[in-house]
Amino acid sequence: MELSVDQFIDGLLTKEAAERPSDSAKPEDIKLELPPWYDEKLFNKGRSFYWSNCFSLATSMFIGLIAVFSIPSILRVLVGSQRSSSCFTAYRRYLSTMLHTTAWFQHELRPPTESWKSLEAVRTRHARASRASCLRGGGPVSQRDIALTQFGFLGFAVLRPTKFGLRGFSEDDWEAYNHFWRVIGYMIGLEDRYNICRKNIHETRQVLQILLDRVFTPCLTNVPEHFEHMSRVMIDGLWSVNPTVNTEAALYYTKYMANVPGYVYTEEERIAFQIKLKGLLKDQPIDCGIRTEDLIEKPAIEGLPDTPLPLLYYKDYDVLDNVPTYKNLTWFERYKLNSNTLFMQLYSTNLGRIYFNLNYLWSLLLMKYFPYLAFYRFGIKQSFVNIFVEDPKDETKPKPNSEYQKVRILPWYKQILAFFW
Repeated sequence: MELSVDQFIDGLLTKEAAERPSDSAKPEDIKLELPPWYDEKLFNKGRSFYWSNCFSLATSMFIGLIAVFSIPSILRVLVGSQRSSSCFTAYRRYLSTMLHTTAWFQHELRPPTESWKSLEAVRTRHARASRASCLRGGGPVSQRDIALTQFGFLGFAVLRPTKFGLRGFSEDDWEAYNHFWRVIGYMIGLEDRYNICRKNIHETRQVLQILLDRVFTPCLTNVPEHFEHMSRVMIDGLWSVNPTVNTEAALYYTKYMANVPGYVYTEEERIAFQIKLKGLLKDQPIDCGIRTEDLIEKPAIEGLPDTPLPLLYYKDYDVLDNVPTYKNLTWFERYKLNSNTLFMQLYSTNLGRIYFNLNYLWSLLLMKYFPYLAFYRFGIKQSFVNIFVEDPKDETKPKPNSEYQKVRILPWYKQILAFFW
């Protein structure tokens, strides 16, 4: 029986979904099968859609990955695995993730292609990570965890396509992209009743919007402990393959995309947010603070800190440079943030799309065969990633979020490379 959107959401956000393992089989017994509703033509059209927009869609996945770190249960498993808590291990783990994802788009989905082998490896590792997490008392990698991770791969691109320069595409194109990720979800162990990619793109958009409002916005507004560390070491690690990325700008843009209250960076958005605050003040004096909680939905998942959120003041939004979240950015971080908007405007043109896609493809070649910045940081041998070899572990302990509220100093060589790359 097909579930309605409301029934699906109600099921995904239950305790059962949070406790049901992503795989009931032992890692060594896992066997992949195509879903009964698999449409090869539609799946391959989804692959083509990706390569036509690879720069933009890869960017949306990067932002989505940061957002996924805000889910307490997922973050707990990542911290416990000890495979991404340092710059080096994060580089290895998330470059491997990028190369796995690329393999799914590059190769036909049939055995024994690299795509098929990659999905087998990912599913097996999830099962092993789930068992290890349970042994540590941290709970399994659940069906809900996999579903919310699935949001990271396509959620922002589907919900806010113009922010990524994705214009002029038909519903058929998005149906194909939706089908692609629906199949991938099935292949890595998601049961149909928890697969956020529904039977059509219309329902998928509804599901994604509800998850954004009820899960990702609240989680990114009040992030769990170690979010700052795990997201920052990931960004720092991947700087070795993409020196254009800036940590503060990336974190700001992620919260902006997730509608976290107070994260604006255009005059239009500043004005709209100030009007919204004015409406919430009603008959109160203009200098009264508005509770952040009044601007978001109550989190639909457990595990967030029980800490008071800051008050928001109308007067702080009189001028963009006075907006509390924005004024904390340095001039360089503002430049990186605003250049992203420019790039996506250019990307919406035919020539811009060609240029940035070629740039991404060149970067992809460097990631796989000549990650020269990683050579300098980690050594030549350690810089190459084999996606079929388990990621390394280390004993690095994640720092608390409070450690990242101190003054930030970006190394000079990173500023130069990020500015001119």
